Amino acid sequence: MSTNLSGQGHDRPELQKTLEDLVEAGFVGVQLRVNDEQGEWVGGAGAGELGRSAAALTNGHFRIGSSTKSFVATTVLMLVAEGRIALDAPVADHLPDFGLDRRITVRMLLQHTSGIFNHTGELYEDGTIVLGVPWRGKEWVDARFKTYRPEDLVRLSLSKPARFAPGTDWSYANTNYVLARLLIEEVTGRSFAEELQRLVLGPLAMTGTVAPGASSEIPAPHNHGYYRYEEAGQERTIDVTRQNPSWVGAGGDMISTTQDLHTYFSALMGGKLLPAELLVEMRTPEATAGYGLGLFAQQTDSGTVFHHNGAVMGSAALMYSSPDGSTTLTGGLTWVDDAEMSIAPAFQLAQQRFLDEVFCGKLGG
Repeated sequence: MSTNLSGQGHDRPELQKTLEDLVEAGFVGVQLRVNDEQGEWVGGAGAGELGRSAAALTNGHFRIGSSTKSFVATTVLMLVAEGRIALDAPVADHLPDFGLDRRITVRMLLQHTSGIFNHTGELYEDGTIVLGVPWRGKEWVDARFKTYRPEDLVRLSLSKPARFAPGTDWSYANTNYVLARLLIEEVTGRSFAEELQRLVLGPLAMTGTVAPGASSEIPAPHNHGYYRYEEAGQERTIDVTRQNPSWVGAGGDMISTTQDLHTYFSALMGGKLLPAELLVEMRTPEATAGYGLGLFAQQTDSGTVFHHNGAVMGSAALMYSSPDGSTTLTGGLTWVDDAEMSIAPAFQLAQQRFLDEVFCGKLGG
């Protein structure tokens, strides 16, 4: 089942085919928005709910997972522009109660170079897994409406050995962004949701984006996401569209739409949110994984693409842009998730296909 709502009256059969291939590979519903020199194309494939005939929405709300990090980083950088935060100041100056290593700077949080243990668990080079808060299987299912305080997530991380000395390596850790959100709130005396509204959502008239905190709700309309797990030897599948995202916190709890993600990322890349010098800082990647401050810089045969995709149980987001913001691809996907993350290979292949179809041969910079 497919839907094409192209606003410009043009077909993009290669994009529609990729959406339908994703559904064949196991995704329940897919929605995609592309803005480029051909205009705007909006399409969808699959179903809004398992076992129902209604087609997937093309601009419904969805959980955006780690794409949240880009919004948090932008908010921090806008506070840097206001003179409220210094990028290379010790985080401990603002958040003294945690006993943070004073070498950890604001920049290190945003770039994942702090060395702090990831509160959602770590996989070490020798294959050792050290668990954090539950995020797999029946253990997560049973706790999916539990509220975790961000301070407790930070303390869990700090109870584990650091991965490396601050600033000496790179390791992706959701806890960095939990700290970044606490920093925003400490500096401004307001909630992250309020500051996000003041600095980003309000000025850009983004009405479909939510920083939910510990709320399990998701605005209508939305496609549905699912989770498959074992209980007493039986396989069960449940609807996890409603879930409390406080276990991941500012590492990946936000909700948005393809329209809002396009509005945000094209404005950010087009220089409408940050002063030029801070946008340069944001887009300058460290050498290990190509991570700037809240986004990835990926080199293609045609030039640089900036992105920050994300996923949580049953839902994922795509968010890509050319360096000037004139070409963007934003998407939302829903599926039946599981502890083994079985859908991951199909998701990775889809990302590459979208990159090839929308960006390759059309970029500069």
